[in-house]
Amino acid sequence: MKNVKSKKSIIFRMRFFYSLGIFLYGFAVRCAALYNPKAKLWVDGQKEVWRRIQTYLKPHEERIWIHCASLGEFEQGRPVLEFLKKDCPDKKIILTFFSPSGYEKKKNEPLADYVFYLPNDTVDNACKFITLIQPQLAIFVK
Repeated sequence: MKNVKSKKSIIFRMRFFYSLGIFLYGFAVRCAALYNPKAKLWVDGQKEVWRRIQTYLKPHEERIWIHCASLGEFEQGRPVLEFLKKDCPDKKIILTFFSPSGYEKKKNEPLADYVFYLPNDTVDNACKFITLIQPQLAIFVK
């Protein structure tokens, strides 16, 4: 029993410090956005992500989610995206980016049905994002 409590304590601390790190990162980027155009694009994109997802997604679609953190990862994953678009034409493809460089250059990508910023990586955001997009398949390009 003591071992279980110890593991729960470790998991709690890890989650706490990870969440704190995400919060501090967001705060730092918001500060940088005052003078850095790329940071401002990210902050503005994060403000709009939930509204855009809820506005654009249609109910009862089957969806495939592909996440590429940056433009370089998108280029690596392009063959998979092309294959899915051809092989699964009835499924809608959601493409997400973490970086403004990827999002800004590919926000009108014809291979994807929807392109969004990925919301900040918190437990609540992850649950909300998955609940909203309800993907049948998720692919992370690394």
